[in-house]
Amino acid sequence: MNTLAWSALLGAALSLCLPVACAVAGAGSAGGSTEDHDAAESGLPGFAFLAWLAGCWESVLGETIIEEQWMRPRGGFMPGMSRTVVGGAAREHEFLDIRVDGASLVYTARPSGQAETSFRSVEITPERLVFENLEHDFPQRIIYTRAGLDSLVARIEGQAGGTVRGRDFPMRRAPESRLTR
Repeated sequence: MNTLAWSALLGAALSLCLPVACAVAGAGSAGGSTEDHDAAESGLPGFAFLAWLAGCWESVLGETIIEEQWMRPRGGFMPGMSRTVVGGAAREHEFLDIRVDGASLVYTARPSGQAETSFRSVEITPERLVFENLEHDFPQRIIYTRAGLDSLVARIEGQAGGTVRGRDFPMRRAPESRLTR
């Protein structure tokens, strides 16, 4: 199957699965429920802080829509995915996960058309997660900063040609009405 056909197939699968996954990820996320218990059992105190990241997030800039979805942390593992749609066509997608590895977290990204890359946590607070891989070309850091109950800023940054560069992706929780249409 050629790359274009594969991208179209994946885009169709994501458009069908993302609303269902978002509904499942968001179900029962309020209150002290099983994710608190599962996070506490992981042996890493910071894993409980990931519960705020669970759910569906989106950024809409003109004709560009970026969606990112994370399932609740459970069993030391938190899977996610994202896609970027420009002018109604899927341009990029990415499969993600965060997992407990010893005394830290590991964020693994599998972006469309690129090799899998892992980043180890260097900062874990209730409001901010920073993952780093200085051996990677770009990005070298992936940062999630909580900005209230229904918004966050995802940031990628690193060095390119001796200059630090970065890009912010402000996101809000995706309205359910848009996800189920």
